[in-house]
Amino acid sequence: MVLALGVAFVPGGGNAADAVLTILTIGFLAGISWFVYTMARENRFTLDALADGSRALLYGALGLIALLIAGTDEFFETGGGTLAWILLLGAAVAGIWRVWLDARTY
Repeated sequence: MVLALGVAFVPGGGNAADAVLTILTIGFLAGISWFVYTMARENRFTLDALADGSRALLYGALGLIALLIAGTDEFFETGGGTLAWILLLGAAVAGIWRVWLDARTY
């Protein structure tokens, strides 16, 4: 609500709103990065114990998710891009799920 008031009544409020949104986005992505780093550090032995193919699938799926986040605007601006984005995200999640099942199966 405070952001809306700033946009409505402060001169140049739209630029301030863009700056606040950018700061929030950077903070959100930094939080995700910190979480991924912490999880990788805590599960170092599990990651090292994965087979090479499973590790490649895991890192490929995580890289695909990072690329999807970076290219969200470009995907959503095209006609079939939204569907492609959803399908690629589903494929990445399925890859991570597959690695998780392989790691938990004896």
